[in-house]
Amino acid sequence: MRKMWKLKVIGPTIPSMYLDKQLENDKDYGFSLFKPNHNECMNWLNDKPENSVVYVSFGSLAQLEPDQMKEIAWGLSDSNVNFLWVVRAAEQGKLPKNFVDEKITGKGLVVTWCRQLDVLAHESVGCFVTHCGFNSTLEAISLGVPVIGMPQWTDQITNAKLLDEFWGVGVRVRADETGIARRENLVSCIKKIMENEEGVVARKNAEKWKELAKGAVDKGGSSYNDIDEFVFELMHNA
Repeated sequence: MRKMWKLKVIGPTIPSMYLDKQLENDKDYGFSLFKPNHNECMNWLNDKPENSVVYVSFGSLAQLEPDQMKEIAWGLSDSNVNFLWVVRAAEQGKLPKNFVDEKITGKGLVVTWCRQLDVLAHESVGCFVTHCGFNSTLEAISLGVPVIGMPQWTDQITNAKLLDEFWGVGVRVRADETGIARRENLVSCIKKIMENEEGVVARKNAEKWKELAKGAVDKGGSSYNDIDEFVFELMHNA
Protein backbone atom coordinates (compact mmCIF):
# COMPACT_ATOMS: atom_id res chain seq x y z
CA MET A 1 0.00 0.00 0.00
CA ARG A 2 2.94 2.33 0.61
CA LYS A 3 3.79 1.93 -3.09
CA MET A 4 0.41 3.39 -4.04
CA TRP A 5 -0.18 5.96 -1.31
CA LYS A 6 1.97 8.00 1.02
CA LEU A 7 0.98 6.15 4.17
CA LYS A 8 2.27 6.65 7.69
CA VAL A 9 2.16 3.60 9.99
CA ILE A 10 1.73 4.52 13.66
CA GLY A 11 1.70 2.21 16.64
CA PRO A 12 1.12 0.13 18.55
CA THR A 13 -0.66 2.94 20.39
CA ILE A 14 -0.05 1.51 23.87
CA PRO A 15 0.65 4.06 26.66
CA SER A 16 4.35 4.86 26.73
CA MET A 17 5.07 3.51 30.22
CA TYR A 18 4.21 0.00 29.05
CA LEU A 19 6.52 0.17 26.01
CA ASP A 20 9.34 2.69 25.48
CA LYS A 21 8.86 4.55 28.81
CA GLN A 22 9.68 7.93 27.23
CA LEU A 23 6.65 9.70 28.73
CA GLU A 24 6.43 9.21 32.50
CA ASN A 25 2.82 10.35 32.82
CA ASP A 26 1.54 8.26 29.92
CA LYS A 27 0.10 5.29 31.84
CA ASP A 28 -3.42 4.83 30.49
CA TYR A 29 -5.78 5.71 27.67
CA GLY A 30 -6.93 8.87 29.41
CA PHE A 31 -10.40 7.85 30.57
CA SER A 32 -12.31 5.18 32.41
CA LEU A 33 -16.03 4.50 32.67
CA PHE A 34 -15.50 2.36 35.75
CA LYS A 35 -14.18 3.08 39.24
CA PRO A 36 -13.42 -0.31 40.79
CA ASN A 37 -11.20 -1.18 43.68
CA HIS A 38 -8.21 -1.88 41.49
CA ASN A 39 -6.03 -2.69 44.48
CA GLU A 40 -8.02 -5.89 45.01
CA CYS A 41 -6.81 -7.26 41.67
CA MET A 42 -3.21 -6.20 42.12
CA ASN A 43 -2.94 -7.44 45.70
CA TRP A 44 -4.35 -10.79 44.63
CA LEU A 45 -1.88 -11.02 41.74
CA ASN A 46 1.00 -10.06 44.02
CA ASP A 47 0.43 -13.22 46.06
CA LYS A 48 0.66 -15.54 43.03
CA PRO A 49 3.83 -17.11 41.55
CA GLU A 50 5.31 -15.92 38.28
CA ASN A 51 3.42 -17.00 35.13
CA SER A 52 0.83 -18.89 37.20
CA VAL A 53 -2.36 -16.88 36.54
CA VAL A 54 -4.77 -17.20 33.65
CA TYR A 55 -6.33 -13.79 32.95
CA VAL A 56 -9.77 -13.94 31.31
CA SER A 57 -11.62 -11.04 29.73
CA PHE A 58 -14.01 -10.70 26.80
CA GLY A 59 -14.01 -6.93 26.56
CA SER A 60 -16.71 -4.38 27.20
CA LEU A 61 -19.25 -5.38 24.53
CA ALA A 62 -19.33 -9.17 24.08
CA GLN A 63 -22.43 -10.85 25.53
CA LEU A 64 -21.82 -14.56 25.94
CA GLU A 65 -24.63 -17.10 26.02
CA PRO A 66 -25.41 -18.50 29.50
CA ASP A 67 -24.28 -21.97 28.34
CA GLN A 68 -20.97 -20.51 27.19
CA MET A 69 -20.44 -18.71 30.49
CA LYS A 70 -21.02 -21.97 32.35
CA GLU A 71 -18.57 -23.86 30.14
CA ILE A 72 -15.90 -21.22 30.75
CA ALA A 73 -16.55 -21.27 34.50
CA TRP A 74 -16.28 -25.03 34.80
CA GLY A 75 -13.34 -25.11 32.40
CA LEU A 76 -11.42 -22.70 34.62
CA SER A 77 -12.37 -24.70 37.70
CA ASP A 78 -11.42 -28.03 36.11
CA SER A 79 -8.06 -26.61 34.97
CA ASN A 80 -7.04 -26.16 38.59
CA VAL A 81 -5.14 -22.96 37.78
CA ASN A 82 -5.12 -19.54 39.36
CA PHE A 83 -7.37 -17.27 37.33
CA LEU A 84 -8.55 -13.68 37.27
CA TRP A 85 -11.82 -13.36 35.35
CA VAL A 86 -13.43 -10.05 34.43
CA VAL A 87 -17.21 -10.50 34.27
CA ARG A 88 -19.24 -7.34 33.81
CA ALA A 89 -21.98 -6.79 36.39
CA ALA A 90 -24.64 -7.28 33.71
CA GLU A 91 -23.15 -10.70 32.85
CA GLN A 92 -22.63 -12.10 36.34
CA GLY A 93 -26.14 -13.55 36.48
CA LYS A 94 -25.02 -16.05 33.84
CA LEU A 95 -22.43 -17.62 36.13
CA PRO A 96 -23.25 -21.02 37.66
CA LYS A 97 -25.00 -20.82 41.01
CA ASN A 98 -22.57 -20.46 43.92
CA PHE A 99 -19.58 -20.53 41.55
CA VAL A 100 -17.95 -17.44 43.03
CA ASP A 101 -18.69 -18.29 46.66
CA GLU A 102 -17.93 -22.01 46.70
CA LYS A 103 -15.91 -23.17 43.71
CA ILE A 104 -13.00 -20.78 43.33
CA THR A 105 -11.89 -19.98 46.88
CA GLY A 106 -8.13 -19.42 46.85
CA LYS A 107 -7.73 -20.22 43.14
CA GLY A 108 -9.80 -17.63 41.35
CA LEU A 109 -10.97 -14.05 41.53
CA VAL A 110 -13.99 -12.69 39.62
CA VAL A 111 -14.21 -8.90 39.26
CA THR A 112 -16.41 -6.54 37.26
CA TRP A 113 -13.47 -4.54 35.86
CA CYS A 114 -9.71 -4.12 36.11
CA ARG A 115 -6.97 -2.05 34.52
CA GLN A 116 -6.09 -4.51 31.81
CA LEU A 117 -2.65 -3.09 31.01
CA ASP A 118 -1.56 -3.38 34.64
CA VAL A 119 -2.81 -6.96 34.78
CA LEU A 120 -1.13 -8.01 31.53
CA ALA A 121 2.12 -6.38 32.65
CA HIS A 122 2.10 -8.26 35.97
CA GLU A 123 4.70 -11.02 36.27
CA SER A 124 2.20 -13.52 37.73
CA VAL A 125 0.08 -13.55 34.55
CA GLY A 126 0.94 -16.55 32.38
CA CYS A 127 -1.68 -16.27 29.64
CA PHE A 128 -4.68 -14.27 28.46
CA VAL A 129 -8.01 -15.86 27.51
CA THR A 130 -9.43 -13.23 25.17
CA HIS A 131 -12.12 -12.53 22.59
CA CYS A 132 -9.28 -11.21 20.39
CA GLY A 133 -10.63 -7.70 19.98
CA PHE A 134 -8.09 -5.45 18.29
CA ASN A 135 -7.14 -3.51 21.43
CA SER A 136 -6.72 -6.67 23.49
CA THR A 137 -4.71 -8.26 20.69
CA LEU A 138 -2.32 -5.29 20.55
CA GLU A 139 -2.00 -5.16 24.32
CA ALA A 140 -1.22 -8.87 24.62
CA ILE A 141 1.43 -8.71 21.90
CA SER A 142 2.96 -5.48 23.19
CA LEU A 143 3.27 -6.87 26.71
CA GLY A 144 4.50 -10.31 25.64
CA VAL A 145 1.61 -12.38 27.01
CA PRO A 146 0.61 -15.68 25.31
CA VAL A 147 -3.08 -15.90 24.41
CA ILE A 148 -5.94 -18.37 24.25
CA GLY A 149 -8.35 -17.04 21.65
CA MET A 150 -12.12 -17.31 21.93
CA PRO A 151 -13.30 -14.93 19.17
CA GLN A 152 -16.96 -13.90 19.07
CA TRP A 153 -17.58 -11.77 15.97
CA THR A 154 -16.30 -9.30 13.31
CA ASP A 155 -12.49 -8.91 13.18
CA GLN A 156 -11.95 -11.15 16.20
CA ILE A 157 -11.97 -14.33 14.12
CA THR A 158 -9.20 -12.96 11.88
CA ASN A 159 -7.21 -11.70 14.86
CA ALA A 160 -7.43 -15.11 16.54
CA LYS A 161 -6.20 -16.83 13.39
CA LEU A 162 -3.24 -14.45 13.16
CA LEU A 163 -2.34 -14.90 16.82
CA ASP A 164 -2.45 -18.67 16.49
CA GLU A 165 -1.28 -19.59 13.00
CA PHE A 166 0.86 -16.65 11.85
CA TRP A 167 2.35 -14.98 14.93
CA GLY A 168 2.57 -18.14 17.02
CA VAL A 169 1.68 -16.53 20.33
CA GLY A 170 -1.20 -18.75 21.35
CA VAL A 171 -3.96 -21.19 20.52
CA ARG A 172 -7.66 -21.04 19.74
CA VAL A 173 -10.48 -22.78 21.61
CA ARG A 174 -12.58 -24.59 19.03
CA ALA A 175 -16.36 -24.42 19.30
CA ASP A 176 -18.62 -27.43 18.68
CA GLU A 177 -21.43 -27.69 16.14
CA THR A 178 -23.71 -25.57 18.38
CA GLY A 179 -21.17 -22.72 18.50
CA ILE A 180 -20.23 -23.33 22.14
CA ALA A 181 -16.61 -23.80 23.20
CA ARG A 182 -16.81 -26.68 25.67
CA ARG A 183 -14.99 -26.85 28.99
CA GLU A 184 -12.76 -29.77 27.97
CA ASN A 185 -11.46 -27.76 25.00
CA LEU A 186 -10.70 -24.79 27.23
CA VAL A 187 -8.94 -27.05 29.73
CA SER A 188 -6.84 -28.53 26.91
CA CYS A 189 -5.81 -25.08 25.66
CA ILE A 190 -4.94 -23.84 29.15
CA LYS A 191 -2.71 -26.87 29.72
CA LYS A 192 -1.01 -26.34 26.35
CA ILE A 193 -0.03 -22.78 27.26
CA MET A 194 0.55 -23.14 31.00
CA GLU A 195 2.19 -26.59 31.18
CA ASN A 196 3.33 -27.92 27.79
CA GLU A 197 6.12 -27.19 25.31
CA GLU A 198 3.60 -25.39 23.10
CA GLY A 199 3.32 -22.76 25.82
CA VAL A 200 7.10 -22.33 25.99
CA VAL A 201 7.17 -21.62 22.26
CA ALA A 202 4.20 -19.23 22.48
CA ARG A 203 5.88 -17.33 25.31
CA LYS A 204 9.13 -16.97 23.35
CA ASN A 205 7.21 -15.71 20.32
CA ALA A 206 5.22 -13.29 22.48
CA GLU A 207 8.47 -11.89 23.89
CA LYS A 208 9.78 -11.46 20.35
CA TRP A 209 6.71 -9.45 19.31
CA LYS A 210 6.97 -7.42 22.52
CA GLU A 211 10.49 -6.35 21.57
CA LEU A 212 9.39 -5.54 18.02
CA ALA A 213 6.51 -3.41 19.33
CA LYS A 214 8.85 -1.54 21.67
CA GLY A 215 11.34 -1.04 18.85
CA ALA A 216 8.68 0.41 16.55
CA VAL A 217 7.74 3.23 18.94
CA ASP A 218 11.22 3.79 20.39
CA LYS A 219 13.50 6.50 19.02
CA GLY A 220 14.56 5.53 15.50
CA GLY A 221 11.79 2.94 15.15
CA SER A 222 9.33 2.80 12.25
CA SER A 223 6.44 4.40 14.14
CA TYR A 224 8.70 7.03 15.72
CA ASN A 225 10.13 7.97 12.32
CA ASP A 226 6.71 8.16 10.65
CA ILE A 227 5.38 10.50 13.35
CA ASP A 228 8.53 12.61 13.09
CA GLU A 229 8.16 12.87 9.31
CA PHE A 230 4.45 13.68 9.58
CA VAL A 231 5.10 16.54 12.03
CA PHE A 232 7.94 17.82 9.85
CA GLU A 233 5.65 17.94 6.80
CA LEU A 234 2.92 19.74 8.74
CA MET A 235 5.37 22.39 9.92
CA HIS A 236 6.83 23.01 6.46
CA ASN A 237 3.61 22.84 4.46
CA ALA A 238 1.47 25.01 6.73
